[in-house]
Amino acid sequence: MNAIPLDPASLLRHSGTRPPLEAVPDDEHLPAQADIVVIGGGIIGVSAAYYLAKKGYGVALVEKGQIGAEQSSRNWGWCRQQNRDARELPLARQSLGLWGGLQSEIGDDLGFRRCGLIYVTTDPADMAQWERWGAFARQQQVDTRMLGAAEARALAAGSTGAWIGGVHSPTDGVADPSRAAPALARAARRLGVTLHQRCAARGVERMAGAVSGVVTERGTIRTATVLCAGGAWASMFCRRHGIAFPQAGVRSTVFRTRPARDVVAGGFYSPRFSLTRRLDGGYTVSMPAAAQLDITPQGLRYARQFWPSFRARRKALHIRLGRSFLEGPEALANWQLDAVSPFERMRVLDPAPNLSAIAATLAEMRACYPGLGDIEIAQIWAGWIDSTPDMVPVISAVDGLPGLHLAAGFSGHGFGIGPAAGQLAADLIAGDRPAVDPRPFRYARLVDGSPIEPPGAF
Repeated sequence: MNAIPLDPASLLRHSGTRPPLEAVPDDEHLPAQADIVVIGGGIIGVSAAYYLAKKGYGVALVEKGQIGAEQSSRNWGWCRQQNRDARELPLARQSLGLWGGLQSEIGDDLGFRRCGLIYVTTDPADMAQWERWGAFARQQQVDTRMLGAAEARALAAGSTGAWIGGVHSPTDGVADPSRAAPALARAARRLGVTLHQRCAARGVERMAGAVSGVVTERGTIRTATVLCAGGAWASMFCRRHGIAFPQAGVRSTVFRTRPARDVVAGGFYSPRFSLTRRLDGGYTVSMPAAAQLDITPQGLRYARQFWPSFRARRKALHIRLGRSFLEGPEALANWQLDAVSPFERMRVLDPAPNLSAIAATLAEMRACYPGLGDIEIAQIWAGWIDSTPDMVPVISAVDGLPGLHLAAGFSGHGFGIGPAAGQLAADLIAGDRPAVDPRPFRYARLVDGSPIEPPGAF
């Protein structure tokens, strides 16, 4: 089989830009009323719907496009505790436990396996950062181990990298982004959740200052409780209702390969690229150093809040001005609830991949792993990673609009912590004892003048 040519036009022509994704059945009729409406069918939304249904609530989930079609199917698939922000670590630990039990609980395959994750580097600064995190993690009983040069090269067997060391988290793992959100959505549906794809939520209606319904393109669902789990679109949705939600997106390019030699059992991270072993025998490959920051009206609006995070990560970001300034989740937009919304105009956020970085990354990967010298690209795509200024998500009621809850801003960490994030959102909505301490995820911290704490990991 001949390798795919590396010129940009051929890459796109051979692959398309949407990753593999399992289909989920719809419910034909929109309910007139629901106890709770979940907006957004990514891993967070479907997890929350599942856990709310387990608590006995009547739930309707509306998704403007397809379940899992945005960032929930475009990520690396890592389910990790390693290098988590201290505020997020309890959620990561809780989620890792849930991943392990969900497959048997729902009777469906999420592609989850505890295969371990390996980080290696040639940069002493990385080693210093990982050592600081490791000292904290060991106090929290996280299974993590620093690697010397010889250990790093042994664990990255077959690699030619001049690694000075690394870190290994043997009990972390990966799940399959093409399966996870759809499987949880199907499980939620079996518990009574109604699923409505290609059904955008245009906004909420109010009565006496509180939520009284959700207006969709197919009609209104009466409800007093809404969870917005809209991913990169959450800030635009909130802004329509006079609610500020500081959120900024970063474009990340990923490609998957055809089946190849087994050189990595789980996940492998280096400063230039990461590898994730896929169930189909290929690899998912990402480029941590090739992220793109688009200049957008929303980005300019919240630039002051994001400046510390941007400054810390400036070297890893490529700034550009493109179509995102005029369309997509961070563009200027205003609409009436009885008219077509931006969510209907863009059913699936499908950003263009950074083609210029792919050829160089593939060459570096082949040089680093000679055993992959004949590896071929099967498909490329890009995702839009929505972040908060402190890179910690919001999972919280929203001050100023009783009945509205928010679960967004997962900053590239949402897939791995998705089940626990959905569980926490369900606990807070139900008024039950939360699975983890919810205080680090409160909405108010981003808008009440509190100092923005810098990100504690990556």
